[in-house]
Amino acid sequence: MNNHPAYNATIIVTQELEDELGKILARYPKDKVFLVTEQNCDKLCVPLISKTPGFSNLQKVVIPSGEENKKLSSVETIWLFLSQNGADRKSLVVNLGGGMLTDLGSFAASTIKRGMDFVNIPTTLLAQVDASVGGKTGFNFNGLKNEIGVINQPNTVLIDTRFLQTIDSKNFISGYAEMIKHGLINSPEHLDEVRNYDLKKPDLEILRGIIARSVAIKDSFVFKDPNERNIRKALNFGHTIGHAFESSALESGHPILHGYAVAYGMIAELYLSHKVCNLPLATLNKLSDWLISVYGKYPIEERQFESFYQLMTHDKKNEGTRVNFTLIPAVGEVAINQNCDKALIFEALEYYKQFSI
Repeated sequence: MNNHPAYNATIIVTQELEDELGKILARYPKDKVFLVTEQNCDKLCVPLISKTPGFSNLQKVVIPSGEENKKLSSVETIWLFLSQNGADRKSLVVNLGGGMLTDLGSFAASTIKRGMDFVNIPTTLLAQVDASVGGKTGFNFNGLKNEIGVINQPNTVLIDTRFLQTIDSKNFISGYAEMIKHGLINSPEHLDEVRNYDLKKPDLEILRGIIARSVAIKDSFVFKDPNERNIRKALNFGHTIGHAFESSALESGHPILHGYAVAYGMIAELYLSHKVCNLPLATLNKLSDWLISVYGKYPIEERQFESFYQLMTHDKKNEGTRVNFTLIPAVGEVAINQNCDKALIFEALEYYKQFSI
């Protein structure tokens, strides 16, 4: 448990989720605990924990699945449900789902009645190693990813690898990208164990330990800098250009999963790391080849560079007119607040483009 005054989330990686959740539910009045989930999880994940003591008492709201539902109207649905069912500032919201759902449910709980307690139970690998940890909440707005939100920590995050049996391999590999990122920004050893994990035959027991170590890396950055004023920006590696990939794909009507977008973003930002921070060329090419081997090709054309750049200029991390990046001088090291100009960003997109043909 962390006792930092600005950061008090408890993260539990467990095989006994029902026991841990049951203890939490017992602290609240039965009629003041609410479950927020989405359609796929309601069908596949709720049954896995339905025997939890007190779980049958939970009032439930179900949001449609899919990134396209990460919008204000979904937040309004949750607000309305909580308001109509007597939620107050002493209530608890349990968010069960992937990153889209935990972001939405956390934002709704953080803002209604000026905030109530919430617990995240992430059900995808992406949510377990990234989205549900760290207190970032919110929704997409005006074509921009996570444009509206607040930073507010969950009381507890409960992580159980059993839920990963309910997701397909593409979603599994999407979450794997954030584990790669954690290795790149903090630990060559973690990068090695992630790289050596057999994606074709996932062993959930082995994975439990790797997840715990990956989450600990993210948690250490959040603990030092809960509100992302400084070193927490390290966690944005791959995301500035990655979000441009993601937003562009969503706009085109052919969305790509977040982790895939981050993987493509990491290739371009590794190039920037080479040019700005002297990441060795051999390291750049080796890592890029590996990322393409895992995430495949997502073709982009030169005519898209300008729209990608415009999307990057809306990134929340920017200060002034230049685009702000986190880059890596070497595996395990970070350089935050690296401002790159348009010409260099176009060069990085050109470097990525050669892999996507």
